[in-house]
Amino acid sequence: MAHFAKIGLNSKVIAVIKVNNEVLKDADGVEQESIGIDFLTKLTGYPVWKQTSYNSNFRKNYAGKGYIYDEDREAFYLPKPYPSWILNETTCQWEAPIARPTDQLESDQWYEWNEESNSWIIKSKTE
Repeated sequence: MAHFAKIGLNSKVIAVIKVNNEVLKDADGVEQESIGIDFLTKLTGYPVWKQTSYNSNFRKNYAGKGYIYDEDREAFYLPKPYPSWILNETTCQWEAPIARPTDQLESDQWYEWNEESNSWIIKSKTE
């Protein structure tokens, strides 16, 4: 199955739908994104679609509802989670200015970013 993201205002993904791969094939049996876009436009009446890869083989990340499509980067990524985070241009994943600690925590604990202190803090289920 091929997957297509419906792109709305501010390049935000509204939905992701599946399309049978056979629909995308040209006369030579080669899958073409443009054929899928034409199919979806005729089917739904909505004109703005971009193919997304479930395996992240292209456009950096698999699109999901709420993701952003960046035409310049030709990529899908989540909205910026915190003002201090930076977009990794290679992966199009947001990264904290300080790497998350890798030490082992108790099973009911996790690290959470604290924007106010610009640091990772340990959280637990008991809090």
